[in-house]
Amino acid sequence: MIPPVVDATFLAERAAVSPAEVVLADVRWYLDGRDGRAAFEAAHLPGAVFVDLERDLAGHDLPVTEGRHPLPEPANFAAAMGALGIGYHSVVVAYDDTGLTAARLVVMLRMLGRDAAVLDGGLGGWTGPLETGRSPVRPHATFTAAPWPADRLADADEVVAHIAAGGAVLDARAPERFRGAQAMIDPRPGHVPGARNAPWAAVLGDDGLLRPVGELRTHFAASG
Repeated sequence: MIPPVVDATFLAERAAVSPAEVVLADVRWYLDGRDGRAAFEAAHLPGAVFVDLERDLAGHDLPVTEGRHPLPEPANFAAAMGALGIGYHSVVVAYDDTGLTAARLVVMLRMLGRDAAVLDGGLGGWTGPLETGRSPVRPHATFTAAPWPADRLADADEVVAHIAAGGAVLDARAPERFRGAQAMIDPRPGHVPGARNAPWAAVLGDDGLLRPVGELRTHFAASG
């Protein structure tokens, strides 16, 4: 598989070799309620398709016990990917402008053994031209539904047992949400008892790029 994080040079080289296989995915979604699709239509990477996190990457009409933004049913996810032109042999490079949401699509695809990576720096790190307007219509692709791998997921009981055994459970939300001072879209303020705060924003440098590997190792070691 390709690396989980790539830069613009990798993207250009891969697109030059097999342009039909490379799918640029814009996965912008905002905690403050801004419209990701509107942001896409205002400016996006050339040829990118818009991936709707709420519609394409989360389950719908599920019991409240399934939580917020649970994984979609495999058949629904496969249908969404196929409609976007993402197929079995596609190489997906996803980006956003917060460093937060593109990784959801990448993790989901990589869990199923598909080639996918986050574009380091996202939209802010892109120095090439941009396009405006609606998402292009790509030919429908075949994306076979497959169960989410159980060994990559943990349920609530497993989380509790892991914490009890001294394992680290990391809460990647901002500190104010972790503390419960700001609920935003969370149905209840606060965090899972015993979890440790490792904010997603802390893995990014001031330039919006991922921090060097050595710094990240130190950062996560401090979180257990």
